[in-house]
Amino acid sequence: MASYSSSSDDDEYDVPLGQLQKKIKVENIDKEDERQRKPLRAVSSSSPSSGDCGVGGRKRPNYREDSDDDGDGDDDDFVPPSPKKKEKKEKKEKRGGEKTVAPRIKMEDKDDKVDRTPKKSKIVVNREEKSVEKKKSPSKKDGSGKKKKNGKNISSSYSSQKSPSMPSSSTSSKKAGGTLKAMEKSERIAHGMQAHLWWDAPDPPEGCQWSKMEHAGVSFPESYVPHGVKMKYDGEEIELNPAEEEAATFFASMDPDGMHLGNPKTAPIFIKNFMNDFRAILGKNHIIQKFDKCDFGPIRRHLEEQKLVKKAITDIERKTNKGAKDAAMFKFGYALVDGHLEKVGNYNMEPPGAFRGRGEHPKMGKLKQRVSPEQVMINVSECAPAPRCTVPGRAWGEIRHDPTVQWLCQWTENINGQNKYMQLAAMSSFKGKSDRSKYNKAAKLCGNIDKIRADYKKNLTSKSHETRQLATAMWVIDRLALRVGGEKDTDEEADTVGCCSLRVEHLKFDPNGEGGDNREIELEFLGKDSMLFKQTIDFGSALYTEKNGMGEQVYENFKSFCKKKKPTDDVFSDLTPTILNAHLKGIMEGLTAKVFRTYNASKTLQDELTKTEQSASWGRMTASEKVVEYNNANREVAILCNHQRSVSKAQEANLEGLGAKLEKLKDQKKVLKKILKKVSSGENSGIPTRKDPAKMAAKAAAALEKAKSMKEKAKTKEEKIAATEADEKAKVLRRELADSKFNDAHLWDGVPRQDQVIKRIQTWTDKIKKMEMNIKHKDDNKEVSLGTSKLNYMDPRISVAFCKRNEVPIEKIFSKTLRDKFNWAMAVPPDWLFNEEIGKQG
Repeated sequence: MASYSSSSDDDEYDVPLGQLQKKIKVENIDKEDERQRKPLRAVSSSSPSSGDCGVGGRKRPNYREDSDDDGDGDDDDFVPPSPKKKEKKEKKEKRGGEKTVAPRIKMEDKDDKVDRTPKKSKIVVNREEKSVEKKKSPSKKDGSGKKKKNGKNISSSYSSQKSPSMPSSSTSSKKAGGTLKAMEKSERIAHGMQAHLWWDAPDPPEGCQWSKMEHAGVSFPESYVPHGVKMKYDGEEIELNPAEEEAATFFASMDPDGMHLGNPKTAPIFIKNFMNDFRAILGKNHIIQKFDKCDFGPIRRHLEEQKLVKKAITDIERKTNKGAKDAAMFKFGYALVDGHLEKVGNYNMEPPGAFRGRGEHPKMGKLKQRVSPEQVMINVSECAPAPRCTVPGRAWGEIRHDPTVQWLCQWTENINGQNKYMQLAAMSSFKGKSDRSKYNKAAKLCGNIDKIRADYKKNLTSKSHETRQLATAMWVIDRLALRVGGEKDTDEEADTVGCCSLRVEHLKFDPNGEGGDNREIELEFLGKDSMLFKQTIDFGSALYTEKNGMGEQVYENFKSFCKKKKPTDDVFSDLTPTILNAHLKGIMEGLTAKVFRTYNASKTLQDELTKTEQSASWGRMTASEKVVEYNNANREVAILCNHQRSVSKAQEANLEGLGAKLEKLKDQKKVLKKILKKVSSGENSGIPTRKDPAKMAAKAAAALEKAKSMKEKAKTKEEKIAATEADEKAKVLRRELADSKFNDAHLWDGVPRQDQVIKRIQTWTDKIKKMEMNIKHKDDNKEVSLGTSKLNYMDPRISVAFCKRNEVPIEKIFSKTLRDKFNWAMAVPPDWLFNEEIGKQG
């Protein structure tokens, strides 16, 4: 096929061939030639006649044959436009003040005929951008040669006009195409990445994590820009250089009433470490020596002002900032691994600052140094280009080609001397394979757990002290889900404790002083991440004694292990983490304390859900009520694994607000019952009606518009702070408006009918029930971290199968992050079970 040019000197007409992004220009031809002619699919041509389109010096585009041509010579891909679009075109021409009469072009194929009346226009396709620009024929021209429409000058090119949607053979395809167009770039990329099913892809060579890997390196934070605000020492302002000012700003940014400086236990540690590093930057002879004489107030006030200034950001500035953030994400946030795109997790280098740590970390307050490119090691495949360092005049420390590891970049931080890594995101194939292997290994324990328990139960009564200690530790790891633990240098790390590092001071026998045959021990120590483990274990209860649980024997063993020892002595004096781990691996390949925790978490969840599903009331429960039961099972797992969290002020305020709303709903229900009584008796006087919120709404809208205008006009710092304050006042008015609407939500504008009141009472009853359930759920879980169990310990396939069995939307159980992370688990059947057969999958 060849390129076609117009045979008319005066007019050129085009016909849209289907709902394509590219429109192809065609000419009017004779009817007798039409039947013999092949479908119009333009291809590349080097002929001089097709090189010039004769409009504005533009060259005529070349087209390639479409891939959907079936080669039968007909044009069965042609999709005519709807009659509504034709009517819109005709109306548009009439509004333009000019009637265009175009010849009818008849296009036929073997089965049908389609009549089209094209508009008078040209199509210019840009080959590089693959975009379509529509050039309309002139309606009127002024002396400058510009087109006029309704007496106004208009542009000759409509490059910003949307092109038609892509053709499709079905309605669903068209809808999908429209949805993709509406997505942002990041969403389209995520949508495309879902097409790669790593669990069906071939594995890399043995011992390797990947065959080819390419990425853009790590993104470094911007250099420090001095603000010039001076701190005070002994009442006098002190001049600081940029490095010194930056360190002072790190301390000033800390909340004086926060969890570090506001805590009498952690504040001295934080201040001591900070001053040691601060004086090292200042130098020995600097005037600043004592913290008591330092006043960081001026810098702290400056930072508070900057927060207010940032809140005064306009919509345009917000969009610009988002664009810059997205640009960094598109550059650094993706890696090419074995031919498919993967998302990178932490592509932003950690900025310098004051180290905070968790709990009573001995190094909190020390200054984290800025990481330079020379400290960073890059890992890419040999065939991939090394990423360009974005810091001018600097270079990477080392380029490696090691396919046996998963990390993309590596560096060493200065606080604890630990290696830090830039790795793929949690939804990546690397993490997915690791997670699936972890849960399958835990499932393998299903077939060995009886043998393991029989072994350590037998040894609980051994005459050998070492054997009894090992068996008792095994019981604790299995039944109490403790970690192994190990010796730590408390000058370098927080004093966190596991099974092997339990000290006598962590155990309190008979904590309530009941005496007699009491078998209770209170365990209290700091676990992982300095989270407090504080539980009273009744070793004589049925939970630990039934089915030969040996709880009472474990109690006696603990008592003997602590006898005649100092509070600081180890309980398991003859046991080390090395001995315990070696024993675990000897029982089953790959067995660790974490495998026990994963097994117990998954098994507990499955057993709790099964117990709930077998209850008599289960069939009558709604989806929301089933979600509550799932969360109850999840909470049991979190308590078992000691997954706790501290209650924030925001959580407390939220619970108080929900409680106040609940009381208001109950009061409103009482009012509705009084209204029903009056309406039923035919009495219409004294029935309260809804207040008109129009005035309050107008006031709130005006305040919001005023704040928006102030933000757009603000130039100076003072003007931006004033705009932020105006915005906060507008938000208060909006909250008051919302409260006013909520207070009158149960009322009507006039006197209601009896059936309306009855219906609203039922609605309020449902609202009260739902809110009570919500408050109970939030209150029960405020100190328990349900997310940690879902993320790391409970096999996600149990939850997916539960949702499928009970028609509960997976969105109610898993957030989008978890759904992306566990995409490999979404295809399990409703009757899937966590058992030994799963462990055989490896």
